[in-house]
Order: sequence, then structure tokens, then C-alpha cells
Amino acid sequence: IPSVSSIVPESCLLIVVGLLVGGLIKGVGEKPPILNSDIFFLFLLPPIILDAGYFLPLRQFTENLGTILIFAVVGTLWNAFFLGGLMYAVCQLGGPGLNHIGLLANLLFGSIISAVDPVAVLAVFEEIHINELLHILVFGESLLNDAVTVVLYHLFEEFATFEQVTIIDILLGFFSFFVVSLGGVFVGVIYGVITAFTSRFTSHIRVIEPLFVFLYSYMAYLSAELFHLSGIMALIASGVVMRPYVEANISHKSHTTIKYFLKMWSSVSETLIFIFLGVSTVAGHHYWNWTFVISTLLFCLIARVLGVLVLTWFINKFRIVKLTPKDQFIIAYGGLRGAIAFSLCYLLDYKHFGMRDMFLTAIITVIFFTVFVQGMTIRPLVDLLAVKKKQETKRSINEEIHTQFLDHLLTGIEDICGHYGHHHWKDKLNRFNKKYVKKCLIAGERSKEPQLIAFYHKMEMKQAIELVESGGIGKIPSAVSTVSIQNINPKTLPVERILPALSKDKEEEIRKILRNNLQKTRQRLRSYNRHTLVADPYEEAWNQMLLRRQKARQLEQKMNNYLTVPAHKLDSPTMSRARIGSDPLAYEPKADSENLPIITIDPASPQSPESVDLMNEEPKGCGGLPPSPEEDEEGLVMRVKEPSSPGTDDVFTPGTGDSPSNQRMLRCLSDPGPRPEPEEGEPFIPKGQ
Repeated sequence: IPSVSSIVPESCLLIVVGLLVGGLIKGVGEKPPILNSDIFFLFLLPPIILDAGYFLPLRQFTENLGTILIFAVVGTLWNAFFLGGLMYAVCQLGGPGLNHIGLLANLLFGSIISAVDPVAVLAVFEEIHINELLHILVFGESLLNDAVTVVLYHLFEEFATFEQVTIIDILLGFFSFFVVSLGGVFVGVIYGVITAFTSRFTSHIRVIEPLFVFLYSYMAYLSAELFHLSGIMALIASGVVMRPYVEANISHKSHTTIKYFLKMWSSVSETLIFIFLGVSTVAGHHYWNWTFVISTLLFCLIARVLGVLVLTWFINKFRIVKLTPKDQFIIAYGGLRGAIAFSLCYLLDYKHFGMRDMFLTAIITVIFFTVFVQGMTIRPLVDLLAVKKKQETKRSINEEIHTQFLDHLLTGIEDICGHYGHHHWKDKLNRFNKKYVKKCLIAGERSKEPQLIAFYHKMEMKQAIELVESGGIGKIPSAVSTVSIQNINPKTLPVERILPALSKDKEEEIRKILRNNLQKTRQRLRSYNRHTLVADPYEEAWNQMLLRRQKARQLEQKMNNYLTVPAHKLDSPTMSRARIGSDPLAYEPKADSENLPIITIDPASPQSPESVDLMNEEPKGCGGLPPSPEEDEEGLVMRVKEPSSPGTDDVFTPGTGDSPSNQRMLRCLSDPGPRPEPEEGEPFIPKGQ
């Protein structure tokens, strides 16, 4: 019924089916089965986690690993202690039915109910097709918080049996977190390497290749659980480590078998888990306490919202791509609880925890609320807030190539800057993997040659053999390359492919450039630090030279300012009329102006002050004789500069007065010296002194 499944998530429908089945079994007088914790942890949970770990989007996971770890570790610890402390306060104030529940029991309950469930998150988030960033943040948190949940669960369970808890016990409990998480990862890596090494020798028994993947993964989970390590971390680590090497060794049919069998197995487990949750709700023993149940539900929501808001505020200080308020809302709203909390609570011993039935009732209420209410409303909220959806299409080869190119570019930039970022360590790991690990774990030429090129060689060989068998050598199509023509006879096939126009040394050189040049080990450059720079021996001499040049330039500028007449500022027409009206005789043309100094003005741009050209300012008295009073009285005459003849350069052609002696004389005459200020009542330009 598509109309129902588009509104109600599949997990909700399965719980409803379980409730109906449980009610039917109870109605006929039989005892319904309860979800046994051993069955859940040993048989139903591992396929779901292996499917998630084997097909984990590794690039998005590693790029957001810091954010995921903060949400998974700090966020889960905050939820557990905040919820446990508040529930202890509620129990102390809640009346006689809750007074006997101590602090350790409430902290244990908080650690069980605080963890986000990977099964519920997978069931809901895969249906709403949320974008990759939000999906990996919430799902990664649900996977990695298992270590915190396991540590807190076993810690408080052990503390409940102690008469007195000391500081050493608390420190050992804190240390056990690193043992549980890192120990689980170590176990998973060991089994992942063993799986990859085993798949190297399965080329003659392709049928059982998928069996090794399932067998070793399950052994990793059991080995971790055997020593109370994190089995979920072990499964994720083994799946991530084995996948690239196993897929290079096994056949295409085995790869398809692994993919679809894991999907089918995890889907069946998920279905059984939710059906059993519904059946167990009907069949289990319940103790309902309104105060405890409502307080648990309310504090769960408050703790989740506060934890996400505070941690996101801190994380956004270090992230390049910030988490927006919409993202924060989806992360907080997507904190779903599921069957892991139910099974952990079911494992509690009645002897030490007599209130187990009340804990189970509260946990089932929280699971139903998160799965039904939050799971059903998250899809309309995503559409309402216009949150970015996941792109269904695969990335093109162009995008893949540019992504790898940018990775190499950023690695080089980090090397130059001396910054050890995640691109640097990723490059180091890739080169170590290519140089050592692939040679040990991948069989034959696949360890050296990319899979695409190997597949191309295989297709060429197949096409050439078909041409030989069909007798179509004389009619070889143009699509077949010259390499295929050389490889037509498979019996005389050389060990190394030889390109027709290249020597063996040249071909080897080209291969080396194409394959190894980008991955060549770069020499580490020292990072820039102004305190450790080596002094330049010529730096002092350069500084002295620059200072001398600067002083000479300043002195020359001062001399020019002293010896040069400032450019004549053109008056506005109103000002000119005012000057002429005040003293018309000063502007009358003189009869004898043959030997007067001349200022020529370029008519091309009369408005420009730079167009005034001092062509001839030499009066008669410059030859050592003093000027006569008549000549001094006559003033200056302004003449228009005649246009130059064609072919001559007005800038570079020397004039009659351009000799050095004339230039010196012009400079001497161009400085009129100090002049008294005009008194009030005098004309603008006096006729004479």
C-alpha cells in the first residue's frame, strides 16, 4: 500500500504488526515470545552493523570524523549524566514508589536510554533520503556511541554490586573507555587483514569467497564481545579494512553475492527486531509510573536538544562548512531510540535492580514515541524546512578526476605550509598502502595496476581472440587499437605489452611518470617562521642603498620646488573681467614687444596648467647689463605657440634656448624672490612700482 508507507515509516508498521501478532497469540491463550537479549546481540544485530560498516561512505565519514566523535562521545556522556541526575532528583521528590531508586541505578538507566540507536536511524533516514552530511553525522554517531554505552552500562552495573566506590574505581572506569573502544577497533582491523589475505588465495574456489567475508566478520564481533570490548566497533573496523582488498581479489559474481546477501540479511534482521519489539510489549511485565515515564520522555528530549545546540556551537568554530540551524534541528530530531536500549535493559538482573520492569516500561514508551512521533513527522518537516536531499545519481568521471586532483593539490599546499592536516595524513596512508600493504594483500598484477586498466587489457584480449576465431583478421574494425592487433595470437603473447613506436626503456619511463609521479615522495620543507629565518648578508647593503636613493630623490624634489616657477593658474572668466576692470592699462598691448620675454601657450589644451611652456624668458639685460626702467615697466606679453611642422616632435626637438647656459639663466630669472603683500585699496595687478 504505497499511500500508507509514504506517510508511516516501515519500522512503525512492523511494530504495529508485532503488536497485532502478540495480541493474537495472547488472545488464544499462549505465551508470546519475548525478544531475548542473547538472540538480539548474537544473531540479529551483527548483520545490520556489518552491512553498515562494509558499505560505509568512507570519504564523508573520515572528513566529518571529529564532529561525529564529539557527538558520539561527549554528547552521549552528557545525555547519560544529565538524564541520570535529573531522574535521581525526580525519584527523591516523587513519593514513596520511587524513593528506593538510588543514584547508580538512575545513572545506569540514563546510560541505557541516552544512546541513539543505529537500527532505528537506518530505518527512518534511508526512507527520507536526507543529504549525505546529515545522514553520516547522525548514523555515525549511532555507530560510534556503542563504546560509550557499553562502558557506562558495565561500569554502573559493576558499581551497583560494590559496597563503596573509590576514586581508583572511577579512574579505572575512565581508562576502560579507551580499552573498550580502541580494543574493538584493533580486533576488527586484525580480522579485516586476515580476511583480505585469505581472499588472495581463493581464485580457484570462487564459490566460497563470500563465506570468508561473513565468517571472519562474525568472528571479529564474537571475539570483541568475548572480552567485553565494543563488538559494533570491531564489525565496522573489519568491514572498512577488508573491503578494498577483498573486492580487488574476488570475482564480480562474488562481489554481487556479498552485496545482495548482506542487504537481504540486514533487512530480515531489522524486520524481526521491530516485530519482536511489538510482541515483547504485549508479552512483557510492565510497571507503569506516570511521574517516572513522563519525566524520562521529557528529559530525553531536553537533553538531546541542549546537547546538540551546545556541541554545534563549539564545533562550528572549527568547521569550514558550518552546521546551519536547520541541520541542528534535524540532528536533534533524529536522535531515535531502539531495540539496543530495550535489550540492554532486559539483561539487568532482578537481584540488583528490582525496578527493572519500570525501566522497561519507560524505555518502551520512549522507543515508541521516537519511532512513531518523530519518525512519522521528520519527513514533512524536512520538506517544510527545504532541507537538502541526497543526490540519487552517481558522480561522473569528470567529478571523480577533479576530486582526486583537488586532493593532490591540497596535499601539496599543506606540505608547502608545513601544516599537518588530514590531507597530509591521508596521502601518507595512501602511499604506505600502495607501497607495502597492497603487495601483501592483493594477488597478482592487480596490486600494481589499476582495476580499470586491467579490465581494459582483458577486454582487448577477449576481442582479439574472438577476431582470430571468427577468421576476421583481414577485416579488423577501426575501433580495435594497434595493441589489440599485436595481441591477436595468444600463444606468442609477450609478457610485457610493447607499444609499436616506443622502445622498452621509453615505455617504462612513461609508465613511471603516469603511475608514480603524482605519488612521488616530496621533500619536507620547513614551515615559515620569522624567528628562524636566516639573515641575508646583502640585506644591510641593500637597505643602505635604498636609503641613499630615497635621500637623493627627496633633495632633488626640494631643489625643483625652489627653482621652478609654479604653473600659472587660469582664472575663471568672471575673475578675468574683474581684474581688467580694476586696471585696464595693465592689460593693454605694448607697441614694442620684439625683445620681450614670451610665454607660449599650446592651443591644443588651454585649460591644462601643464600646457604653459617657457620658451623664451631672456630679456635684454641678461647679458650682464641691468634692464632699463622702461622695459621693466612693460611686463610680459603672451603669444600663442605656432604649430610645429609635420615630421617634427615638439617634445624631443631642442629649441633655441635649450642649451645648458640658457637653462641655468632661465632658472635664475624664474625665481622672482619675496614680494610684499598688496595693501588694501591697491589694484589686483599694479602698473609699476
